[in-house]
Amino acid sequence: MENQRFIVLSILLSLLITTASAQSSPLRQNFYQNICPNVESLVRSAVRTKFSQTFVTAPATIRLLFHDCFVRGCDASVLLSSPSNNAEKDHPDDISLAGDGFDTVIKAKAAVDSNPRCRNKVSCADILALATRDVVALAGGPSYSVELGRRDGRISTKASVQRKLPHPTFNLDQLNSMFASHGLSQTDMIALSGAHTLGFSHCSRFADRIYRFNSRNRIDPTLNLQYAMQLRQMCPVNVDPRIAINMDPTTPRQFDNAYYQNLKNGKGLFTSDQILFTDSRSKGTVNLFASNNAAFQQAFVTAITKLGRVGVLTGNQGEIRRDCSRVN
Repeated sequence: MENQRFIVLSILLSLLITTASAQSSPLRQNFYQNICPNVESLVRSAVRTKFSQTFVTAPATIRLLFHDCFVRGCDASVLLSSPSNNAEKDHPDDISLAGDGFDTVIKAKAAVDSNPRCRNKVSCADILALATRDVVALAGGPSYSVELGRRDGRISTKASVQRKLPHPTFNLDQLNSMFASHGLSQTDMIALSGAHTLGFSHCSRFADRIYRFNSRNRIDPTLNLQYAMQLRQMCPVNVDPRIAINMDPTTPRQFDNAYYQNLKNGKGLFTSDQILFTDSRSKGTVNLFASNNAAFQQAFVTAITKLGRVGVLTGNQGEIRRDCSRVN
């Protein structure tokens, strides 16, 4: 109980720090008030239509934002295409980004640009940030205010992705180190990991945990054995590489705190998921979020707001792309 009280106080302190840092952030919530006052409703309408066509819209868009912000900052560089296949999205760590995430931004951009007052006035980076908020809310998660004013980057290279994204085998120190390099705390990292309550993974990303963990154990001993056997059924040896498995085996279409409850039951799909519960340094936060959905959602909003400030281009930096997949 004392430990949980300390964790709650730590999260409240993090919220206060986030509020204070917002005052010094170059981004602001009403950035387009006099430029494109209805930008949020235009984006929301397009995202809602796309979401009604396929649920994959939600996890694909969230993942797209994360992959964008962790490489060169939140500048929509992940959206750029390269005729020589040398852009960020061509890197092996990005090649599995679902096309529905990219399509969500394209559709939202078209909706914004259909308004003459807004045409080519709103950055692709801001559209991605707004679309992410909207899919989180549509999937049952919190709706939150989005800081705006980002500009789009002009550089996107495959090489820039190398060692910039967390891998499924990461331990807590590796996760904390990577997130800290972007000004994100351990609590932020655990809250953002909760986005794995949606989405899916290809079998190859966790096959070692269920078939060849180490010389002593074929199955990772931190993995729930019954769950491991279910995963083996869904991911047999030599499985079709296109087969994908839900990250959350209980409520895969609901943005909720079931992810943390799954971790307590040994049902974290990646090593980097399960380590959040098995490592004593992060276990208390997992327990808190597992028992208190409101605490998770509040921490998630804090974390994704901080994520949205990472490496942003503002003012005269970068550009506002006419086509999100190409520099002007």
